[in-house]
Amino acid sequence: MNVDNGVDFTSRCKLEFSIDEANNEKEHLLDNDKTIPKIGMKFDSEEAAYKFYNDYARAAGFSIRKHTIHKDIRGRIIDRTFCCACQGHRQKDKRNAIVKSHRPETRKGCRAMMRINVRFDGKYKVVKFVADHSGHDLVSPSKTHMLRSHRNISVAQALLANDIDSSGITPRAGFALMAKQVGGRENVGFIFEDYKNYLRSKRTVEMKIGDTGGVLEYLQQKQLDDPNFFYAIQVDEDDLIANILWVDAQMKADYACFGDVVCFDTTYRKNKEGRPFALFVGVNHHKQTVVFGAALLYDETTSTFIWLFHTFARAMSGKQPKTILTDQNAAMAKALALKWPETSHRLCIWHIYQNAVIHLSGVFSHFANFSKDFSSCIYDYDAKDEFLLAWQEMLEKYGLQNNEWMERLFKIREKWALVYGRQTFFADLMTTQRSESMNSVLKRYVSYKHNLLQFFHDFDRLIEDRRYEELKADLRTSHSTPVASFPIEITKHAASVYTHEVFELFQNEVHKAYDSKVELCSESGEIFEYKVTSFKKHYQHTVYCKKFEFAGILCSHALKVLSSRNIVKIPDIYIKKRWTKKAKKNENQVGRHNLGMKLPSNNFTPQGQRDIVNDRSRDMPKG
Repeated sequence: MNVDNGVDFTSRCKLEFSIDEANNEKEHLLDNDKTIPKIGMKFDSEEAAYKFYNDYARAAGFSIRKHTIHKDIRGRIIDRTFCCACQGHRQKDKRNAIVKSHRPETRKGCRAMMRINVRFDGKYKVVKFVADHSGHDLVSPSKTHMLRSHRNISVAQALLANDIDSSGITPRAGFALMAKQVGGRENVGFIFEDYKNYLRSKRTVEMKIGDTGGVLEYLQQKQLDDPNFFYAIQVDEDDLIANILWVDAQMKADYACFGDVVCFDTTYRKNKEGRPFALFVGVNHHKQTVVFGAALLYDETTSTFIWLFHTFARAMSGKQPKTILTDQNAAMAKALALKWPETSHRLCIWHIYQNAVIHLSGVFSHFANFSKDFSSCIYDYDAKDEFLLAWQEMLEKYGLQNNEWMERLFKIREKWALVYGRQTFFADLMTTQRSESMNSVLKRYVSYKHNLLQFFHDFDRLIEDRRYEELKADLRTSHSTPVASFPIEITKHAASVYTHEVFELFQNEVHKAYDSKVELCSESGEIFEYKVTSFKKHYQHTVYCKKFEFAGILCSHALKVLSSRNIVKIPDIYIKKRWTKKAKKNENQVGRHNLGMKLPSNNFTPQGQRDIVNDRSRDMPKG
């Protein structure tokens, strides 16, 4: 026992000596630690002193704020106190009786502080420092990044946040991206709520400019960046924006190449009030939707559409489309007849289907084959008699003989049934997918919740993305040639001429041609009449299908005749330039087509409204 007690005593003495030594060493390190405030420390500025104390607070686990300040008669600082954020107590609020939910109490009477004084040598000297905290606990290092004084959005981070927001990335995804770049949320320098508040305050500043002022500033800046940018604003009697149309240089170039057929759509609504957003769109040589111009309208009256069509033609140096496809709108039809009488007006099938679903909802729900039969009447008939017979059979089959909407639709059949428009070039825009896809794309970029200026920025992103897709298609076309599944001379020739997308359509016609038989019916000098019959159909094509006239590529019937006459290349007269790889070869001449054309002098402007039109390209010397 005595031996054991001696061993225990010796060990205890050594342990006590080690603890005392460690404490002395810790005190020595604290005295020499330059990150801990000490009386007599000096700083060059108040900001430097604040940063030093805030860095100390972050390491210790608390937040600080600026407290009292004293200045001389010249406004120069005499002394300044920085304190713990928990200093003091909340003052009694007179509204306490009516406030249902009070904010949590954060003032705990903590006395921790650091005071600086600049009375002596012009330096900011620490004259008082209280290190001990009371009334609250210090937080662990994993939580200090959430304390208020340690959260700040730097200039670089603000610029990055602006870029992320303008790219259409949601705030939550944007903050997650910034956190990932720096290795975690604790290293960002602010929290998600700060990020949301910054974006909200930025938009508030933009809104203070006002819709009219902000949009004008935006359009003017676009014109400074792009001298060929065109915009026109129609304002009402109170100088409020009524209608806006804008077209940039690339839209003009695209219209010069592909503006023969235009689809005009106003089905998308910009805001809660239902303000129509109108798009002039077409299809390029890659079968992609291309935007020619955009407009925000006040309403859908005849006077508004007259102003819009007239102004759009002015933006395009007077060039009007050969064919335009629109919704079933009487005001729009009247305006087109007045302003573009030479343009063939057709109804877009997508809009026909949308209206059919509304007016014939019961038929669609009870009869699964109605949609197929309705589509067949629109697309499948080459002869008018066959169409009329099929239409009557469809009405009887589904009991629609006395349906008023179907009667009204039949009266305007020349504007939507393909059998009545095969002589008109449509660039394949008669199909339903074009407008439908553009509407779905718009909804991914544009929200009615945003203000008018934000709408313009969102639309810019849409245009930028669509043009990038065209660049990718251009690269594919210039660096590769489509491989023909049926390697004969005429498909090889088509592969060297057409873009990939158009080549696929041509190749399908070739396949159908070799599944048909041809007979020579008559011959008169250099004119030959043939009868082509498909093995998959029970009737003969005794009339021209006119696919080249309305689609721009040769049909299977014509290709079968060419093959029977040993013609192994597409005749030049049947190669439409807009579908070829060189469709945009002369796009640098944008804005110069029809420059000598005299524009209409009857510039229509409704009473009480005036135009603000800017097109700097018209003021530039012609090179």
